[in-house]
Amino acid sequence: MTENNQMSDKKPNTPQAIHEAVETEVKNVLIGNEEAIEQLTIAVLTNGHLLLEGVPGVAKTTLANLFAQATGLDYRRIQMTPDVLPADITGAHVYRENLGEFELRRGPIFTNVIVADEINRATPKTQSAFLEAMAEKHVTIEGKTFELPDPFMVVATQNPIEMEGVFELPEAQRDRFQFKLTLELPDRSDEAALLERFDAEPQLEPADIDPVVSPDLLLAAQEVIGDVHVAGPVKEYLLDLVAETRDHPDVAHGASPRASLTFLNGAKARAAIHGREYAVPDDVKALAQSVLAHRLVLSTEADLTDVSPEAVVSDIVDNVEVPDISRREETPSAGEASPDV
Repeated sequence: MTENNQMSDKKPNTPQAIHEAVETEVKNVLIGNEEAIEQLTIAVLTNGHLLLEGVPGVAKTTLANLFAQATGLDYRRIQMTPDVLPADITGAHVYRENLGEFELRRGPIFTNVIVADEINRATPKTQSAFLEAMAEKHVTIEGKTFELPDPFMVVATQNPIEMEGVFELPEAQRDRFQFKLTLELPDRSDEAALLERFDAEPQLEPADIDPVVSPDLLLAAQEVIGDVHVAGPVKEYLLDLVAETRDHPDVAHGASPRASLTFLNGAKARAAIHGREYAVPDDVKALAQSVLAHRLVLSTEADLTDVSPEAVVSDIVDNVEVPDISRREETPSAGEASPDV
């Protein structure tokens, strides 16, 4: 929007500046959702994907669209239904009679941010069309492999209250998502502010906000994330949390090594967007629910007694000792301050 043109001209070039600029711009339309914006930023800076869950009307799809607009990324949305086929997502070769040859018709997945709206309404075969793209950043169409744009991110949404006509994502598919985040209903003050905003500007929509970042800046910021320091005790804390998911009595199958790597990258990115060159235990703790809960397969007894994965993760976080890293295990380099925890 016009009021942020100057911010756009400044071209934020650090993870922290990028996050602040994107959050400010998104909030020109939506109110609240700070955690979701933070995790979308972390995901795009670490080549991750996000699963958004929430009842209809909490702006899951709008949020993804706004984020893509603010980051200058190309955006496409697929409404997932049982009749959507894998080729409708990846593309196919079609015969052009006027040319007398087959021509590749690229599917909507050839974009930076692809939103699979209500992904659990698609059949397992169609859901699996995203697996190769999410893991390898390319797709195979009739035996030929095609690279996807960079950055590339899948944002999938699902409605937790509808049980008919849906196909629950299998564990392997859930494990591909870096984060799962539940969007809650806004509190009364946020909803009142939303009413005022759209009463004043009824036609306000994602296209009305400005791109405050560019894909090139996002790719450069990804390199900064790799240089964030993670001390040994923080890694041990992360591993302790993951290990507890495998040993917890209510869990049949805990988090995988992929979850551990996701956890590590997410903690590094969170540190960077908060202006630090090192991760602290709070970075790990803040991401525990969104990294771990959707990856757990609960025991039969836990399912029967309505134990939730979120409750299991909360129990684990409450019972795993948080390390004291007020003194770094390595000597900080010149000019680098030790973390104050």
